Formats: sequence, structure tokens, C-alpha cells
Amino acid sequence: MTYCVGILVEEGVVLASDSRTNAGVDHIACYTKAHAFTWAGKRQMALLSSGNLATTQAVVSRLQREALHDDGGSPSLATVSTLEEAAHYVGRTSIAVQEQYASKAHSEARFDATFILGGQIAGQPPQLFLVYPEGNPIMPSPYSPFLQIGETKYGKPILDRIVAPGLSLENAARCALVSMDSAMRSNLSVGPPLDLLIFRRDRIDGGSQSRFELNTPYLSALRKSWNSGLKRLFQRLPEFAWENPGNDPGGISGNRDATASGEPR
Repeated sequence: MTYCVGILVEEGVVLASDSRTNAGVDHIACYTKAHAFTWAGKRQMALLSSGNLATTQAVVSRLQREALHDDGGSPSLATVSTLEEAAHYVGRTSIAVQEQYASKAHSEARFDATFILGGQIAGQPPQLFLVYPEGNPIMPSPYSPFLQIGETKYGKPILDRIVAPGLSLENAARCALVSMDSAMRSNLSVGPPLDLLIFRRDRIDGGSQSRFELNTPYLSALRKSWNSGLKRLFQRLPEFAWENPGNDPGGISGNRDATASGEPR
């Protein structure tokens, strides 16, 4: 399994992914699921992948090959006019690879793959797309400007509460890493190294790319701070009425460490 997330804010795009493809008692495999494509000053984009590993690797290889050997006559990530067109192109490539593998299969094996594509073409706004196994892409909602693929449920709550279009790019990146950490904590099929890509709006320079092992100092500090912060906030949740009888007829009392006047200690 895997977990990938893309966040679109006014300042740009953040993309994050884990690197685990299999988890068990005696076998863990890791493969990069984040792939960047950059033409300095012209366009930059990155693809996150989830699903059948053979399919995702073949799709990425074909995209890289066609972009590198662009002859101007065929579409590629180097020639598409918009990022939406790029998303449709990724979808068509994925369908072609899936059909190729399925035609050779002697079983009911599935070759599905799902992708998140994010980035910017010069002169256009940053964009983010999820490309389904069927090849059709969608954009995120303005009310929930993020997309997820893979093991999504554990990392979603923080995104729902924090991510908004006006969020700074740095806070969006921190939110993505906290979301990844939540998924790792609850599901062994999601694991490090984590890849983080940050594309700042109108700065077409390849963006910032970082890789975090579990013991990388920044990731360790972030995880520790988030964990201890949650515990502190939990201890400040309102008490039930029966814990402090007569103080709150409404059913719950004030904050545990509040004074009688309601001011924090």
C-alpha cells in the first residue's frame, strides 16, 4: 500500500508521498513514488503514484522517455498546453499500460494505478489533479484544496481541519508531513522515506525537493512536537459535569486548568 497527498494553496503546490510498497513480518520494499519533471522557466510538475507497481513504473518511464525525445509531433509533458491536458495525457498513458499488461495476464490480476499530478506551466496558475485508474482526472474542491491516493483515511482529519487556500506554503508542507505521520502511525503499509516537493507559484525552478528518513532530525522533531502537542490539548478538554458537580448545569464544565473566573492559569 502507499499514501500520497497533494495540497493546492494560493502560494503554490505541495506534494508528499511515502516509499513503502509492501509490509509484512519479514519483507518491506521501498520504491520512490514521487517523480518530478522540470523545464526551467517554462514548466514544472510532479507525479505521485499509487497502485500496481509495474504499471506505475511503466507509466513514469514512458512519460520520461516521451518528454526526453520530444519531436514536436506527439504530445508529452514537455509540449502539452495546460496542466489539465497533461493530466489527460497521463490518464491515456496509464490506460495503455494497463491494457498492455492485462492482455498478457493469465489470471484475473489487476493492474490499476492512480496518480496525483501537480505543478505549473509558466503564465498559468498552479494546478492539482487526481488521475483515476480509468484515466479521467479531477481537480480538488476550493473548499477542500487537497487530493489523496492510497491509504488515505488516517491522514485526512488534519487536512480537513487545517488546509485552506490561504494557508502558507510552508504550513501546507508541515500539514502534509503531519498527515503522512498520522498514516504511518496507524498503518504499517505506509512508511519512510518520505518525499516532499514544494512548487512556489510563478517560480519555475524545479521547486524544493526533500527526502526524510524516520530519524531525519526535522521529521523527528516534527513528529515529537505534534505528538506532545496533541497530548497537551487533550488534557485541556472540557470536563464532564459529574467531574465537578454543581459547577456546570449545561452538561460539561470549563477547561480543566481554567480558574473560577474562566481565565487560563
